[in-house]
Amino acid sequence: MNEELAEILHREELVLADIKKRALAFTIDEFLLSFIFIFAIGDSFSKAENIEALIALINNFTLEYMIIKIMYQSFFVMQYGATIGKLAMKIRVIEIRTVANPNILVSLNRAIFRIISELLFYLGFLWGILNPNRQTWHDLTAKTLVVNA
Repeated sequence: MNEELAEILHREELVLADIKKRALAFTIDEFLLSFIFIFAIGDSFSKAENIEALIALINNFTLEYMIIKIMYQSFFVMQYGATIGKLAMKIRVIEIRTVANPNILVSLNRAIFRIISELLFYLGFLWGILNPNRQTWHDLTAKTLVVNA
């Protein structure tokens, strides 16, 4: 672990969030957003006559879904330091420099790079598993850490 980060965590009496907690928080958030998305376009789903039409419908709404995910991540991380999944798992995101909730620009950066990581086969998440500071690509670009609440 980086000595500077270790010193900040020690001084502020913070502990890095466990990968299992982060994975469960991710799962909760994905289920929640998927449910909301399906509910929002449910009428369109019922009109799909076959699997090809259903796939085409999902493809048509991919950009909108990504925007919803960015807005969700940005708002909750900025406002509460955590998404609903993170709140349920009792973990939160902090900006390393301020040791506080990330501001809007940092939260937006983090959310956008989270989507990029997802699009690249979740390699940024794998990076977080292998990183001693448990920082994913979106944590590294936004200069954030996920800690126990």
